Amino acid sequence: MGLFNSINVSATGMTAERTRMDIISENIANANTTKTSNGTPYNRKMIVFEENKPNFSTLLNDAIKSTNNSSGVKIKKIVEDETPYKKVYEPGHPDANEDGYVEMPNVDVVKEMVDMISATRAYEANITSLNSSKSMFMKALEIGR
Repeated sequence: MGLFNSINVSATGMTAERTRMDIISENIANANTTKTSNGTPYNRKMIVFEENKPNFSTLLNDAIKSTNNSSGVKIKKIVEDETPYKKVYEPGHPDANEDGYVEMPNVDVVKEMVDMISATRAYEANITSLNSSKSMFMKALEIGR
């Protein structure tokens, strides 16, 4: 196992969770956006993670060197939520239809806040892992003194 594999895995996790928090904050910021550039209400966005799998040559080299091929996580894609828009009765709203209903974004602020807390905790867990690795490296260096 390489010396910096654990640090690299933690770093990829922190990067992925930071991007997740950015998307969540975008969702919260657009929770009341009834009309986007394409004429529809804002669509909630979500992130899909996947394992960061190395290519064949990297796996072969790792097998030859007997190293661990842990590569962390990466963002596979950012998808839009397909749940239907909320309809709110506001006849005076400029985007209201002929019945007085306005299509509101499919963003639930409470759910977004729960997701934000989850992403924050995952980020903190990666920081703890990174700090533990650093501490182990420092203790290993102290052995040589």
